[in-house]
Amino acid sequence: MIGYTVPAVLSVPVVVALELLVLRTGLFRQPAYWLTMAVVTAFQIPVDGWLTKLSAPIVTYAPEHFSGVRFPWDIPVEDFLFGFSLVTAVLLLWVRQQRKETT
Repeated sequence: MIGYTVPAVLSVPVVVALELLVLRTGLFRQPAYWLTMAVVTAFQIPVDGWLTKLSAPIVTYAPEHFSGVRFPWDIPVEDFLFGFSLVTAVLLLWVRQQRKETT
């Protein structure tokens, strides 16, 4: 379970701490951010569901490296944690860079 679950779980508080303690972009207070995350999730579910479906998986996970919890459509829950962290980190750095360029 350590191979995928622990980094996925840790990635969320690390990215949130990056925003709240270091970057302080205010991204979490912007409705556009949450709309973006809803759109990302809306596309992630069918694509990730198709890639990880147990009936004919394209991507497989070693059982000892993830929690085994899958929702919805056989998607490992860790995929959503990493998705949140990766998209959020990119957006945070993008907003921060834009602000540096305009000052």
